[in-house]
Amino acid sequence: MTYEPRDLNLTDPVKGYLHFLLYTEAGRGVASASLNAELDIEAPQTVTPHFQEWLSRLERCEPDALHCTLVAPAQIPSLFQPCVTEHRNSPAPIDGPGCTCRRAFYDPEFGLPVVGEHFDHAGPDGTDRWAYTTYAPLELRPDDTFSSFITGRGLFWARTAKGLLSILPQQHGLGYNLGYSGGGPHALAAYLTQIARNEGGPTPAGTRYEDAHPAIVAWTQSTAAERGTNELSLSDLRSMMAS
Repeated sequence: MTYEPRDLNLTDPVKGYLHFLLYTEAGRGVASASLNAELDIEAPQTVTPHFQEWLSRLERCEPDALHCTLVAPAQIPSLFQPCVTEHRNSPAPIDGPGCTCRRAFYDPEFGLPVVGEHFDHAGPDGTDRWAYTTYAPLELRPDDTFSSFITGRGLFWARTAKGLLSILPQQHGLGYNLGYSGGGPHALAAYLTQIARNEGGPTPAGTRYEDAHPAIVAWTQSTAAERGTNELSLSDLRSMMAS
């Protein structure tokens, strides 16, 4: 089917994330989202204040079918195993008190599934860290207005006029990036351009590369954009396009 932004509302927290469009390859044991981009958030990225703000609103839940699409088939049993810190007889331990469990969460604002992956190695060079996998929304909620764009450590966020922090909407196959002349910066510039043209109003992900404004492309491709934490307000984006 052809995706039109009003055909499916994939970010309604009341209807939840059962409104994902999925595809399956039964012979290969593959099930995944055909519209929503999957995001892998590594442990070093979790130290930013914006990630911590987002993490703090996640709620623990029982794993369901969509959580299973965020892990490899062989890893699905680990979604149902407790952490060693929660149950000493967990089947997930490594090297004594170490652990390789997973936890299921959901984002109550968007109904999106999140899987946390724990790696606790108790050796002499031990480490205890969490990484996360989730889906990006395809659009902000229907009553939200985009206020600002925030990036730091390779993560991309939108702040709404109501103050809500969201993962920046992103469509599968159109990953975002900064600091070079490839497709990632161009996809990001195209989406930010469309948000500015829509005055922060409803803007589904998936804007065509050729619709990106040259000034915003120049910013996303610059080395300055990838350093530290950057924030651009809606007015900043519009000023870029007016210059």
